[in-house]
Parts: sequence; C-alpha cells; structure tokens
Amino acid sequence: MPNAITYANYGGPDVLVLTEVDAPRPGPGQVRIRVSAASVNPLDLKIRTGAMDAVRPVEFPVRPGLDVAGVVDEAGEGAAAAVGDEVFGGALDGGYSEYALLEQPVAKPEGVSFATAAALVTVGETAYRVLHQLGAAEGETLLIHGAGGSVGTIAVQLAVARGITVVATAGEYDLQRLTALGATAVRYGEGWPERVKAAAPQGVDRVFDTSGAGVLAESVDLTGDADRVITIADMAAAQHGVRFSAGGPGGRMPQALPELAALAAAGKLDLPIGATYPLAEAARAHADIEAGRTRGKVVLLP
Repeated sequence: MPNAITYANYGGPDVLVLTEVDAPRPGPGQVRIRVSAASVNPLDLKIRTGAMDAVRPVEFPVRPGLDVAGVVDEAGEGAAAAVGDEVFGGALDGGYSEYALLEQPVAKPEGVSFATAAALVTVGETAYRVLHQLGAAEGETLLIHGAGGSVGTIAVQLAVARGITVVATAGEYDLQRLTALGATAVRYGEGWPERVKAAAPQGVDRVFDTSGAGVLAESVDLTGDADRVITIADMAAAQHGVRFSAGGPGGRMPQALPELAALAAAGKLDLPIGATYPLAEAARAHADIEAGRTRGKVVLLP
C-alpha cells in the first residue's frame, strides 16, 4: 500500500504521521499521478491547527496538501493527460502522498523541475487571481505588501511583465532581489507609508496585501478607495471595507498555470525553493516553517 501523511486531530506539527493508505482511483476526467513533489503552503499549517475551521472545516482523518507534480500512472475516461505524461496541478485528495488525483492536470514543461511546478500552483493562482480582481492595468502603480513571500514574488513578476509599475514592501534581506525582478523595493515596518510615497510620487493606484501586517487603513488612504485594495491575509479586511480574496476549490484559477509554467520554462519567472524534505519528514517541514527556519517555498519529495 502507498504512504501518505495524515492527521486525526488538530494540533502542532507532531500530529502529522506517515500512514499506509489505499491508492486512489481516477474517475472520469481525472488522472492519478505518482507524486514527485508536493508543495507545503502556509494554508496547510493553518488548516492543521484548526485556525481555518470556521471557513474550511475538515473531516478526520485529514490528508493534507494542495499542490503536486508528478507522472500520470492511470487516466480516467476523457482525462486531459495520458499515462506517462509529466503534469502538475491541484490535488483532489491530499498531496502529501505517494499518489494523488488531479482533475485539471497541466503539462509540466521539460525545463521546469517537479519541485518548481508543484510550488507554483497555489501561490501562482493566488497572485494571478488577485491581479485579475484588482484590475491593475498597464501604466498604473501597484503596491504589493509582503512582496518577499512566494505570492508576492510571483505577483511582482506578473505585474511587471504587464507593464505595471510595482512598489514592493519587504524585509531588508529581500529588497535587492525584488529590485532585480523589476520592482521599486522599500523596507516594511514603521514609516512605510512615507517610504512608499517617496518611491511613488505619482501616487498608488492599487494595493495587494499578502502580509496581513495591519497595513490596510494606510493602504486605503494611499489609493483613496477601499475597492482598490485587496488582502489575502488580514482578517480585519471588512472593518476597512477591503475585499478579502480567498482561495479554496472555488477560488482556483487553473487557467493561470499554463501561463506561469511557460514563463518559468522561458526563465522569466523566478520562485525560490527554500528547502526540500522527504515525505516522511512533513512534520519537520511544518515545524521549520513555524519557527521561521525556512525562506522560499518548502517542498516534500515522496
């Protein structure tokens, strides 16, 4: 029987255990892949602790993991990929596993690693979705908070490629990297509104908050309109009249993945992989993320 990570109750990283499970079988339009890489997302940690129970309740035991890449080993009737194809996408039944099901598999370009492909899925779809929801257009100025993170890093690159002027707040250690990606990078923390105004004397048209660091009130002031601000991380959004953009199955944008994969294959999309772990060490991966011992995306390698 194949192995997967499961947990039977909410808690810390130690609730994650390696378990023998039945291999899933693909239904019509689905494929089963032998997982080569599974991305670890911050949402995985929030679900594991129970912090998302009000909006994303679970049934125990849980098989975590949203994003995977691997090789198709069984295809259901009408599936968009065939046995032997290298694909990636959102897992239907939990990605921290040796096998996973995909309903909308995307072809993995030859020049893109399995780790990078898996890492692109949720963060890439999120960046793509929010830029679409904001309606940021060529010639406008977009402020991205928390741009040093994975979602922010992709959003910077997508926006720059679309002719949008990007101002990016981040920690000192990310400023040089974001500048190289085409953003005007400014240090976050106390006094950030003044630094943003200095970096963008023409003004800020729209704001994408990935940080959840209590920046919404000032962001609304900068744009002059709460409708021009979106957060994916600040649960106080409604208090400021700001939209909260949620993911989940209903918020997925698989149409983003072929574009992101093509950009990555062409060397035009950089997404740092901070660390990789064997599947059996998923608990250590979660613990290291929570302790701040990792930077960049974390990926499990079954």
